[in-house]
Amino acid sequence: MSSGTRPPTFADKRSSGVAATASAASSRPRMAMPDAGGSFTQNQSSSQQQQHQHPPKTSTNTSSRYHAEAHKRSTSGNPRSTSRSVEERRTEKVQVTTRETLMTRTRSPERRGATGERSSRADERLKQRPVADPRSRDVRQEAPPQDKPAPPPWEPEATLLPHTTAPLASRISIPPLASSAPPALQPKSLHDLSLEAQEAVIIEDLLFVFMGYEGQYIRFAKGYNPFEERDRLAGPTWRILPGLDPSLQDLTQSMLRMATHYTALETFVDVQSREEFGSVNHALCASIRKLLQEYLVMVAQLETQFLTDDSFTLHVLNIHVLPTSHMLLQLYALAHELLKRNALLDDETDESSDSADDFDHILEQLREGGELVPGNMTGKKICKGGVVLGLITKRLESMSGDPAARALLTTLLRDASRPYMAMLNEWLHHGGINDPHSEFLIKEQRSIRRERLEQDYTDEYWERRYTIRDHDVPPQLEGVKDKVLLAGKYLNVVRECGGVDVSLQVKHVPISFDDSRFLDNVNNAYAHANESLMQLLLTTHALPARLQSLKHYFFLDPSDYFSYFLELGTSELRKPVKAVNTGKLQSLLDLVLRQPGSIVSLDPFKEDVKVEMNEITLTKSLQRVVNITGIEQGEALQPLSSNQPVENDKNANGFTSLQLDYAVPFPVSLVVSRKTVWRYQALFRYLLSLRYLESQLSTTWQTHNSGFVWGHRSSSRHLEIWKRRVWTLRARMLVFVQQLLYFCTAEVIEPNWQSLMARVRETERKQNLAANGGQDEPPPAPGTSTPGGPFRPGLSRTVDELMQDHVDFLDTCLKECMLTNSKLLRIHSKLMQTCTIFATYTNWLSRELEKADPDLSGINKPPNMTEDQWRHFQTIRTSSSSSQKSSADANANTSFDGGGASIGGSGDARIAELFDVIRKWEINFSRHLQILLDALNHYAATETVVLLSLCARLSTANQGSEYDAGPTRAEEDVAAGIA
Repeated sequence: MSSGTRPPTFADKRSSGVAATASAASSRPRMAMPDAGGSFTQNQSSSQQQQHQHPPKTSTNTSSRYHAEAHKRSTSGNPRSTSRSVEERRTEKVQVTTRETLMTRTRSPERRGATGERSSRADERLKQRPVADPRSRDVRQEAPPQDKPAPPPWEPEATLLPHTTAPLASRISIPPLASSAPPALQPKSLHDLSLEAQEAVIIEDLLFVFMGYEGQYIRFAKGYNPFEERDRLAGPTWRILPGLDPSLQDLTQSMLRMATHYTALETFVDVQSREEFGSVNHALCASIRKLLQEYLVMVAQLETQFLTDDSFTLHVLNIHVLPTSHMLLQLYALAHELLKRNALLDDETDESSDSADDFDHILEQLREGGELVPGNMTGKKICKGGVVLGLITKRLESMSGDPAARALLTTLLRDASRPYMAMLNEWLHHGGINDPHSEFLIKEQRSIRRERLEQDYTDEYWERRYTIRDHDVPPQLEGVKDKVLLAGKYLNVVRECGGVDVSLQVKHVPISFDDSRFLDNVNNAYAHANESLMQLLLTTHALPARLQSLKHYFFLDPSDYFSYFLELGTSELRKPVKAVNTGKLQSLLDLVLRQPGSIVSLDPFKEDVKVEMNEITLTKSLQRVVNITGIEQGEALQPLSSNQPVENDKNANGFTSLQLDYAVPFPVSLVVSRKTVWRYQALFRYLLSLRYLESQLSTTWQTHNSGFVWGHRSSSRHLEIWKRRVWTLRARMLVFVQQLLYFCTAEVIEPNWQSLMARVRETERKQNLAANGGQDEPPPAPGTSTPGGPFRPGLSRTVDELMQDHVDFLDTCLKECMLTNSKLLRIHSKLMQTCTIFATYTNWLSRELEKADPDLSGINKPPNMTEDQWRHFQTIRTSSSSSQKSSADANANTSFDGGGASIGGSGDARIAELFDVIRKWEINFSRHLQILLDALNHYAATETVVLLSLCARLSTANQGSEYDAGPTRAEEDVAAGIA
């Protein structure tokens, strides 16, 4: 043992440093297994000093200590020295250290540089001093004769190792190997010692080996290198010099495993305490370090018994260390598993790192100005946080049949979970994350900030700001991890709005997983956070009123103000989209919204409505979304092809590109996010396109009823038939648009809206009851328990359920309005295009009808027309002749033959061509309408049953056509259209 002061109770013997440490506990002759808390009751004041200040093993010549005649066998068989000098020499050691070395260890890093020069000078002076011979007098008498040169003295020195990120790691250099000592210092062979002497020297060596140092006869195996960290983590293997009695050797070998475990655990604590392993590993290492200190106290007690008790034998030593050996075995097995997970041993696992976490960590370093140097990047994922707790829990379950191991692992789990529980309580009760080592089950993306909510079209703030590390969840939190996530998210929102006092310390909360209040704490915190955020949304920020305001503007309910707005802005909205003055339209909208007598004039949120232009057509935008997100099962992710029948962006005007935007403040923006606003905008643009097409067809109806050309009864019977076919086609198109608009508003949006508001009102009612002390009691404060048991949050709805209801409402409306099905979108786009072209070419048809009518194309008054009618017609023809080549007709889409160009030839030829044009329009409209009806029947039977009502309504628009009999008359066309 290392030399130290002699305790008063052992004045007749020269004790070592370990015996001096245990002098106060010498009255306890036996070492017991630690209790359930994993602690001993002996004094531990200097056990750590023994570990750091123990000297390297030097010249102790056992050959002169244990001569056969210098020992005698007592009743118990324990050899004892016959003279005091021999007994003193048996425990004499040499401590190789200096006062300057010890002072350097205690100085702060700032003062070490100032004293470096003095320390070096002191070391030089010490090296020049004569070194006292550490051997006993008998050994000095056996010195070689003077005629032979004396071997150079062996002077190993202890130095300080560099600092690591583990504050309590050992900094004393590793002693040199015993095999490197000069031959003169080698001990006498075991063959030359008696059985009693062998037992004595082996016990003494074991006391050294128990602390990780080599003995005289027990040394490190040749394959072990103590200077390699990997070897120290695996634990040293020991070898006994030849010549030991077989009975003693078997007992010694069984106790050497405990020494291997201790050395490995000592290195494990130093390595696993580094900063990058996280606070859970730090707490685990602190708990293990406490047990190792008690282990050293046991070694000191064993040495005291060896020095004082004549009946202390190797068998007695083995009995004393059995419980502690079992404890170290359990600690070693746990440490070995953690080291394998961290890839610090040779038999490392193939478990790959979390690439998402690594990627996020690299991005976070780049944002904070860090560099991608090898020291900042880890190739393997470190086992920390919840994974460590999971390993301890799993081992505790597997060792539940061993009471001692169960008590030990329970203590380790309790100690290791304290920092994790501190982070959990901070998250549950304050909504904050204090996780510098990224070991908590909740991961925070600091780069996603609430200031980006105005450009967040993917709900990134709510969905990705806080997420769960699925692979790092402790088993104790696996069943409530979603509640833990939502509780912190809710409270975080309330905290950002100033609703949480972060300086308030929450008391009476569990600090370990084995606390009976653990689950109640999670449930109560979840209920309290949900109640706080719900109160903030429904009452403080008036979420129901916000939703009603959105319905007014995006669903055109009521639409009187919007019709007035379209009337005022018609001249601007007819322009190409790039030429539209958005500021002028915004001024007109503000003027309309403040018009007295309108419902929207009383809306407190009308300032949040903005006008903007979207150059991408609605159909193309929806098709991109459908193809990217894969809404339809089996839909391939393919880019939008250029040959799809969608409206070209270059031909878009103000009517087709108009959309509204809505600014929502935080935290209502979590419910009405940019993602949901996009859904509102899609529905708005769809309803606007139907209303605009309805107004175009209504204008066509007015032209057909009030136009002189259409109202004149021609003498040509064929022209009258042609006009009736035009009127019939216009009526069918108008029926199609009106029925579709009625279905979307009255049978899709309104019922789903009423269902949504019913759920919101029910939530608001329960919220008011809870606030007023009604039947549904409010949740208790965080960290407290209710008299009747834990609070049950299922009594009221959660914020996430409310948000999901809102998204489900919009998704249902989009689906039932046929905006999420690419096949229905294509068919619907063709029908809308056909109707738009027909309404656009009304003026062209009027001019061609005038040219083809023999009564109106001549210069003489027809016989069936009065003088007044003829003069009126002449006036109309003169005023309209200048606009025959208008830009609208010149730039119109010529999808059908004969459109956009003047029909030449004689009267009969003109009439024939007019019949050909109207026939193509009729076939095109009827064919695509029948394809739509068949597709609606198909999807109504497989997906959305509400489409049956639309199918019944639209079937009236196809009556009398050649496709009226169903798909049998045009089976190929219909099949091709659906495909």
